[in-house]
Amino acid sequence: MDINEKVRSVPEKPGIYIFRDADGRIIYVGKARILRSRVKSYFQKTADLDDRKAAMIRNVADIEFTVTMNELEALILEANLIKQYKPRYNILLRDDKSYPYIKLTISDKWPRLEVVRRILKDGARYFGPYVPAGAMRRTLAFIREHYRIPDCRHDLNKRMRPCIQFQIGKCIGPCSGQVDHEGYIQTIKEIEMLLEGRNRALIKSLEGKMFSLSEEMRYEEAALVRDRIAALRHISEAQKIISPDLGDADVIGYARQNGTIVFKTLFIRNGMMIGARHFILKQTSGESIPYLIKNFIEQLYSREIIAPPELLLQEMPEDPGILSEWLAEKRGSKVSLAVPRRGLKSRLIRMASDNAVEILKASGRGPEQNIPAEVASLLFFEKPPVSIGAFDISNISGQSAVGAFILWEDGQFNKSGYRHVRMDAVSGPDDYAMIKETVRRVFSLSGQKEAEPGEMRKERTVIPDMIIIDGGREHLNAALDALSEMPDLKKKAVISIAKDPDRVFMPGAEGPIPIDDSRPAALFLRKVRDEVHRFAITTHKRLRSKRTFESALDSIYGLGRRKRFLLLDRFGSIDAIRKALPEEIAALKGFTLKLASDVLNTLNAEGKKEDHPAS
Repeated sequence: MDINEKVRSVPEKPGIYIFRDADGRIIYVGKARILRSRVKSYFQKTADLDDRKAAMIRNVADIEFTVTMNELEALILEANLIKQYKPRYNILLRDDKSYPYIKLTISDKWPRLEVVRRILKDGARYFGPYVPAGAMRRTLAFIREHYRIPDCRHDLNKRMRPCIQFQIGKCIGPCSGQVDHEGYIQTIKEIEMLLEGRNRALIKSLEGKMFSLSEEMRYEEAALVRDRIAALRHISEAQKIISPDLGDADVIGYARQNGTIVFKTLFIRNGMMIGARHFILKQTSGESIPYLIKNFIEQLYSREIIAPPELLLQEMPEDPGILSEWLAEKRGSKVSLAVPRRGLKSRLIRMASDNAVEILKASGRGPEQNIPAEVASLLFFEKPPVSIGAFDISNISGQSAVGAFILWEDGQFNKSGYRHVRMDAVSGPDDYAMIKETVRRVFSLSGQKEAEPGEMRKERTVIPDMIIIDGGREHLNAALDALSEMPDLKKKAVISIAKDPDRVFMPGAEGPIPIDDSRPAALFLRKVRDEVHRFAITTHKRLRSKRTFESALDSIYGLGRRKRFLLLDRFGSIDAIRKALPEEIAALKGFTLKLASDVLNTLNAEGKKEDHPAS
């Protein structure tokens, strides 16, 4: 069945449609109220398609569709599929991070705080999202300093000997069995008021408590409350209070120029701005503003972000009723979309829009605006590369060797496309064999078929238009040997970039092209080479540190695999463990001060060896 016959077979019902290329890869996912009309519109001879959609249609080899009961089901399915497969021709948010929330476990007997990136229906209260996370860290530091509630994972319902945190005055120690439960719950209520942004009411309540303690001549306790009030006033001055009456809302403004649109989102909770973030989408010239706003909202809230009761928008999106219904279903209560024209809400929209304009101006001044065309001119390519991949390796005499791949596309580095390979298949310090192995293994992921339902799905590697190898002529030849084994890749544009001086080697060219000047294309090529080198070095150091850590600590009596995991889980890195106090390590389950000292002495000795290796 050819494409036209498949188009005619699409039903006139609501649902989602999927375009696949000749390799079976999903390249586009869309939804429609009437599937046949939408799909047919792409393939009509009179269709006015922009360059992105025209390229997509040229690559369509198969069409699939799923009929749904209504448009809401279609929207949910579309959002999930885009999030899962990240199709090449969908307009995607490149920033795929989840954002942190503060979780208060109010349903527990002894509630405490946790930092989470996923909201569950577990009876706890969630505050956030915090974007960026700096404000959250400052809030948590304030709470832990002034309220001293536990941040461990011990079962507080079981009485036990308090840990070192209690002994150094960093925790009130509910596990000791000597803490008044009613007083603890009152403390939690104060923390709840702080997280809600009700600082004025909290300060007023604390002032009453301070005077009562003074009248009872409990002066030390009154002094502690006084200090807490002073700290609260200080932290309140740093918070961006918009209006206590505003409640919870997300404000979304935008600015658009040519094919680029910038969305600026302000996260407001309890009338206080707790964060803001911008998102840049490129190659959008063929899409309407209402569609782009709908697409942005879908992708933003299909992550682990719960929408507030109100979204304040610069312009109404496509399908506002369905969007509102979808957001309400995720939230569990009503979510309204509004385009305010006057008052405070309108000024917030203007603030978001003005910020988006400035971000758009700043992004337009960068040297990478016309970089693909300049690179093509410098290297005599027939057409500019839309995407660029780069390879490098890092090792010390063949030890802890790692290969690295990075991806640049749509004017920026795409971190979700980065890959690294452990070089277990190559023995000894053979750089050329490592380059060949890295190229072969990274691109072997590109040919994987989509996982069947229920199967584990591996991330597919994007095949770039141009490939850069960090190295000289021999490194380039090694990469070409690997690519020659892959029919779909052996005709790709491949170069290598050597250092000291910076120069480009190309297949078949007699001599290198110097790029040790300040031409935008030369600067950009060196930037890509340096980025893959950074990624390779960072990955190698992490792998080397892990192996050093494991081998160095194997000799310490009483330190097994489980305790090594506890160390890394608590401190996050080898360097952080080295800088820790013995008391902090001893506070971990199963550790003693002697074991903590042995760990620190061993790590510090290994650190000196790394800093001063034997010649």
